[in-house]
Amino acid sequence: MTETIATMRWRALDRDGEDKCRLAHLNGGYMLVGHARFRDGAGWAALDYVVRVGADWKTLSADVTGTHGGEDVAIKLDRDGEGWTLNGTPQPDLAGCDHVDFSFTPATNLMPLRCLPDVGRLTTRAAWLRLPGPVVSPLDQSYIRERGQLVSYSAEQTGSATQLVVDANGFVTHYPGLWEADV
Repeated sequence: MTETIATMRWRALDRDGEDKCRLAHLNGGYMLVGHARFRDGAGWAALDYVVRVGADWKTLSADVTGTHGGEDVAIKLDRDGEGWTLNGTPQPDLAGCDHVDFSFTPATNLMPLRCLPDVGRLTTRAAWLRLPGPVVSPLDQSYIRERGQLVSYSAEQTGSATQLVVDANGFVTHYPGLWEADV
């Protein structure tokens, strides 16, 4: 049985698009269910995603289905004691990844943000999914809690660094230049 904890809706700032998701309790852990709709260089995308995490907020599995640029998308990522698989194929390069990061939504920042201490920093590695592809590779991330609702974020492989605004549930409400909560 699932119990909704929180919901969020965003609008894209860099393209036509929106995303909405729901966070719920599931079997001693959590489940994030979302629906992203946007236009990018490949065309229109309609992607539905589910991320299942344990009580420690670390990813157990994730699914992405839908269409992107006229092509069907069906992605299943699983993580267990043996490592990660992508559609059943082992992904040894993802060793050490605790979370997923979907490039098309701010929703997946939630899990590392829920692991971030009230004071201090979190350095983590995510299985970074990019489309078209799918391409999945490690993404080394750093989150530092600042004053108020601000969190400094950086990603080593992309060289990006910004200040996120985060709500009490851990959802990003403002990702400069990319996403803003639609309240």
